[in-house]
Amino acid sequence: MGGTVRWGVLATGGIAATFTADVQRLPDAEVVAVASRTEASARAFAERHGIGRAHGSWAELVADDEVDVVYVATPHSAHHAAASLALRAGKHVLCEKAFTLNSREAKELVALARERGLFLMEAMWTYLNPVVRRLTELVRDGAIGEVRTVQADFGFAGDFGPGHRLRDPALGGGALLDLGVYPVSFAHLLLGEPDRVRADALLSPEGVDLNTGMLLGWDSGATALLSCSIVGHHPTAATVIGTAGRIDLPRDFFHPDHFVLRRAGAEPETITSGPGPRGLSGMQYEAVEVARAVRAGETESPLVPLEGSLAVMRTLDAVRDRIGVRYPADR
Repeated sequence: MGGTVRWGVLATGGIAATFTADVQRLPDAEVVAVASRTEASARAFAERHGIGRAHGSWAELVADDEVDVVYVATPHSAHHAAASLALRAGKHVLCEKAFTLNSREAKELVALARERGLFLMEAMWTYLNPVVRRLTELVRDGAIGEVRTVQADFGFAGDFGPGHRLRDPALGGGALLDLGVYPVSFAHLLLGEPDRVRADALLSPEGVDLNTGMLLGWDSGATALLSCSIVGHHPTAATVIGTAGRIDLPRDFFHPDHFVLRRAGAEPETITSGPGPRGLSGMQYEAVEVARAVRAGETESPLVPLEGSLAVMRTLDAVRDRIGVRYPADR
């Protein structure tokens, strides 16, 4: 594929709006169509964002010959259905995180994409953030020695009543898949899939997790202390501790603009990504990587590999098993 990459956005919520705004600022990308379950919602979104075509169903979007890549921005309970529909229609797919509700669904998506020879990537923007990429390079180069501990949390308190999607097991409710996916993915980025998973949680009357703590362990002796919550305001910070220093991400570790490198016997160093594009959220890095890979004929990204997404889903499944959270989609 050469020239402009033509995007179709599937869903019309806040994250779809943010992604669309970022993509529209890229020189070689265009959002050409949007779809919702209702034509009215799709038309309203298209008018707000200057998109040429609005489809009143997912099927119409994936059948649109002008669309090269479908961005799935639905709640994660619909990721499997939406991404499968797009892949079966021959479209490349960028699918929001958490990738799916469980590892079974994730395996089915990956198998389908590989069978069809199509590109598929989880929209884990953290992995593509320039600051996080620099952090990962430093860790792998031994800047802080051997990693021994990763600490990360993500939580906020909201007015989520019993009817809210975050309280609904059928919609993959709870803190873990919405917020906990970030600290879990961050730990995986640095240490890979854990050998042991322990967890405890406060559950809602509906049976979803409101506040979850996780302890992941590796045979190397490394550990990760992670937490997520929808009932408490967390720092949303992360620290990577090694045998010769540590790295602090003091706020919004999942899309940081800097970190502090602290090495034994040296002054702290603040490392930034340099000046970035004004007015962009950081989601543009996903679109850039998708376009690069698709133009190169690749079916997955080396920066957000499918095996990594499958591993994260296995860890999330293990956490849910430990805390007693089950979704109707589990079987």
